[in-house]
Amino acid sequence: MTDYIVPILLLSASLLALRKQENSYDLLLGGASDGLKLLVSLVPTLILLLTAVTMLRASGAMEAISSCLSPVFRFVGIPPETAMLVLIRPISGSAALAVGADLMAQYGVDSLVGRTAAVMLGSTETTFYTISVYFGAAGIKKTRYTLPAALFADFVGFFMASVTVKLLM
Repeated sequence: MTDYIVPILLLSASLLALRKQENSYDLLLGGASDGLKLLVSLVPTLILLLTAVTMLRASGAMEAISSCLSPVFRFVGIPPETAMLVLIRPISGSAALAVGADLMAQYGVDSLVGRTAAVMLGSTETTFYTISVYFGAAGIKKTRYTLPAALFADFVGFFMASVTVKLLM
């Protein structure tokens, strides 16, 4: 079925344009042109985010920050082994998946750390990426309360993931 989705969409668009007596090729070309303009406006933001994450991981800064914050995580009830995941998840989804996979490989998928990491990955968002992409696409320059509210929601997701896993184990 999935092999036929794109042809069906193209055929549907062509039939709809034919019904309205419009040039479907020009309409599809205009849509592709708009898509490329959007891509050009988003690429610098994506490159900046990926570069920053790579630099933080390669420099060892993320490991240093996570080791400094381990006592805070213990106090709040979040396993300190997941500190790196908590720090990287709001920035990069792919880096967070890599950290989560490393945690699961090291501690096991059925361990407290592995289950907590899995629930954290499912209950939080790549906040900075999402805000930069969607606000950038909409042309919004001032995020006002969006970032603090989104980061608070991420913290609640991390905390509740830890609590939920502990209750279920």
